[in-house]
Amino acid sequence: MPNQRKRPSPDEGRGKVYSENDSSANDTVKRSSFSPFSASTLIFLTSCALSAAWLFSPTTVSPSPASYAICSRKGSAVYTVDEDNSVVQCLVIQQSFIVDTGSLGRWLSGNYSGPALQVRYINDGSIIVPGMSDSHAHILEYGANRQLPLEGGKSIEGTVALVKQHILENPDTYKDTSKIIEGWGWDHTSWPVEEWPNSDAFESDPVLHGRPIVLQSKDGHALWLSKTAIAMSLPWPEAVDGGIIVRDTHGDPTGVLLDNAQPLAKRSTLTEQDLLRRFAATVKDVVALGLTSVHDAGLTPVSLQFFKRQAANGNMPIRIYGMTYFDDSGEYWGNTSKPVIVSGDDRLGARSVKMFADGALRSGGAALYEPYHDSAHTKGFMRLDAKLLHEMIPRFLHDGWQVNVHAIGDFANGIVLDAFEAALKNVDVAALRPRLEHAQILTQEDMVRVGKLGVIASVQPTHAISDMWYAEDRLGPQRVKGLYAFRSLLDNGARLTLGSDFPVEDMNPLAGFYAAITRLSPDGRSPHGSGGWFPEQRLTRQEALRGMTIDPAYASFTEDTLGSLVPGKRADYVVLSQDIMTVPADQILSTQVDATVIDGQPVFGKI
Repeated sequence: MPNQRKRPSPDEGRGKVYSENDSSANDTVKRSSFSPFSASTLIFLTSCALSAAWLFSPTTVSPSPASYAICSRKGSAVYTVDEDNSVVQCLVIQQSFIVDTGSLGRWLSGNYSGPALQVRYINDGSIIVPGMSDSHAHILEYGANRQLPLEGGKSIEGTVALVKQHILENPDTYKDTSKIIEGWGWDHTSWPVEEWPNSDAFESDPVLHGRPIVLQSKDGHALWLSKTAIAMSLPWPEAVDGGIIVRDTHGDPTGVLLDNAQPLAKRSTLTEQDLLRRFAATVKDVVALGLTSVHDAGLTPVSLQFFKRQAANGNMPIRIYGMTYFDDSGEYWGNTSKPVIVSGDDRLGARSVKMFADGALRSGGAALYEPYHDSAHTKGFMRLDAKLLHEMIPRFLHDGWQVNVHAIGDFANGIVLDAFEAALKNVDVAALRPRLEHAQILTQEDMVRVGKLGVIASVQPTHAISDMWYAEDRLGPQRVKGLYAFRSLLDNGARLTLGSDFPVEDMNPLAGFYAAITRLSPDGRSPHGSGGWFPEQRLTRQEALRGMTIDPAYASFTEDTLGSLVPGKRADYVVLSQDIMTVPADQILSTQVDATVIDGQPVFGKI
């Protein structure tokens, strides 16, 4: 990991102020006078640029001096997200840290001593917010999704056509009929007839016939395989605990694997270049959308080691908080593996374990107390049984790991909360910070329990506006009221942290912000009209902003250094083109990211 750097005190940031009006009309963020860099600063900045050269174009990102102030010319436009939700005019940055905040007049008045300080200005109408975080995402999977995205396939035939197009557009793939074709994003709930696809769909086209094809569903809980992909993955067991091999009336596999059955499919072995390519594709979009931190919700041994290598080599352009996947078929590792705890200049942390209690609502795997409203023969299923959860959760907590459990259905959430309640007796919950990942469907009694136990609810507002179109059909008119009940969770004392689950949903954090405060689709619709889907469950703008900044920092044990713009914290911030806290809601999604800054240096745009 990089060497630790001494954190400057607020007094070290005081000095002469340069405030000239020489600015470029083409600059996204206007700047006043530039002074020469010191030799040490040049060396530092050059090393940073070289370490990240494989990801970033120097024509897009230009370095900033070691000390500067960034201000609004027209009053307060810096949302600090401190305890009082203060809004100020300026931030003062020294090296990687915020050393002061306040009004521009404080520094222009001459009451300032210390090193030279440049003042830079954001455009009129723009605002600054803390670096935004995604509390639940899948970094390398997003990069894989970008290679063959399937969201545009609005039917079985349309999805198959996208696969064919991909093959024809890639000559090496077209020539190699043995290469495993992988894609992500098909969604049977959006097709004209909601049904599972099957392997026969690939066989009638000569370009696809005989190729191994493995396609991941939008929610990540189902695979769709071609006949060749099935054949190369056999033999399969008759049944899989916590998963389903979908079979036809003759008992033969149809080509769909659900949840714990998915590992039965043979997949491509990823090379280092594959991983780097996926990482680079994700990082490019992450920083362009104003994200500075991402919580990766399921690191495999391969991905964890990959990220450790990147961190050791200085190739960690964003902050990553990792949840290491718990494989119930393997040995317990909580007492043999060491949590990766962020310190100093580190950008990689991995101190949590990710368990899967059940499946997903979209694919019918969410574990419910009562049968599905549209499928009376099933209640979904648990991927881990209650006994194992009661055994593993306290063991991991005792060995120093944060425990984050995927739970969608009301039954699954109840079982997980039972296990948390037993494990959290007579302990400091604030030191452990267990999380319910998704916390989608809860009974009223369990909403109360989440708050009382101090369990963090890690929720995804864009899931709500995706699922609202079919949710009542699946759950019925009463049970659906407990789905994505964000306001009810807050009112019962729960702490929320917001994410997207990308690539399942749109990575853009402002899409999540918009969904949280409107409960509307991007074009302003919902099953309940223009007022929003269950509008009583909306968050306020302040709650949504905190849910994307300070709350994710708390959920990843970094609230002392990240999540708000106060002296002593890391200088991670984002410049937005308009004020998302005041513009009409239907204008929020037109907001652009002018600059994304990590440790005081831009990783996207200019300051």
